[in-house]
Amino acid sequence: MNNKIRFGVAGYGKMGKIRERSINESSQATIVSIYEISEHEHYDKNITLCDSFEQLLETEIDAVIVSVYVSVAAKYVIAALRAGKHVFCEKPPSMTAKDMQEVIEVEKESGKVLKYGFNHRFHYSVMEAKRIIEKGNMGKMLWMRGVYGKAGSIDFHDNWRNHKKFSGGGILMDQGIHMIDLFRYFTKDEFECLHSEISASFWKIECEDNAFLTLKSKQNILATLHSSATQWRHKFLIEMAFENGYINLDGILSSTRSYAPETMIIGNREFEDITFAMGKPKESITYYENDNSWNLELEEFINAIRGVSSILNGTSKDAHEIMKITDQVYEHSALYRKLN
Repeated sequence: MNNKIRFGVAGYGKMGKIRERSINESSQATIVSIYEISEHEHYDKNITLCDSFEQLLETEIDAVIVSVYVSVAAKYVIAALRAGKHVFCEKPPSMTAKDMQEVIEVEKESGKVLKYGFNHRFHYSVMEAKRIIEKGNMGKMLWMRGVYGKAGSIDFHDNWRNHKKFSGGGILMDQGIHMIDLFRYFTKDEFECLHSEISASFWKIECEDNAFLTLKSKQNILATLHSSATQWRHKFLIEMAFENGYINLDGILSSTRSYAPETMIIGNREFEDITFAMGKPKESITYYENDNSWNLELEEFINAIRGVSSILNGTSKDAHEIMKITDQVYEHSALYRKLN
């Protein structure tokens, strides 16, 4: 295709490289320029290596991938939109909901496409669970429970994500917001935080290494979340109970496959006093072996740029609603009051 979407990449770390692979695998996109604050080289000498974000915006690009510190993400998105570029920004989207509101105002003025990277929506288990829920056979959703845990690492305390001035928060911002996004995705509803507790229980870090949240939706669906950096293993689990049974998503595929296997477990409601199930109903388990979420995300973004479709996943509204919840958590946290 001759009229490929020309991308600039701001932030050439882990996520910048992941997005680069998706762009390289697409027949509709190409990378023109890269801006990264640390010293680096690139195997493709045709790609312009920029010394500043401003220089990146001056290159001949149509769209920008923003994969930078959270502290400057909103600033970069606003600058790119005002420069007439479409923008794909990684999560977390901003430091606060107020920052996101400013982004939304500029987005409306610019008329450009803006998308945020919540790739979990594009995992095959998640998409299939969404299809089953919307089919309606499971009945009304009653509650949700999510756990997202990390094993940690020897140098975990040195990671930039655990320095509040760069990240805005700890494990809740790093991983927990993916689960909050899935709560909203599966329910098509908005949540408020009823109660939360966060702590720096093990790691010598400025931010939280554990976050416990109780949320309630406008439809009175209760959801609990535990986002943890002291799980001592990689763990992803979301459980959803309905009038007629349950759906569990246990595990999720990643580049390291450390959260694998990715499975969807479906069970039908069987009361123990009128069946032989005795609290252990028959379950159907589906295993998923492929993760194409990064490419599917890029495809949605490109299709929106071309006017083929609009952004349905990772909108600025999605990002704003998530940040409103994290604001509630941090504003009521004794740990964060102490730090500030």
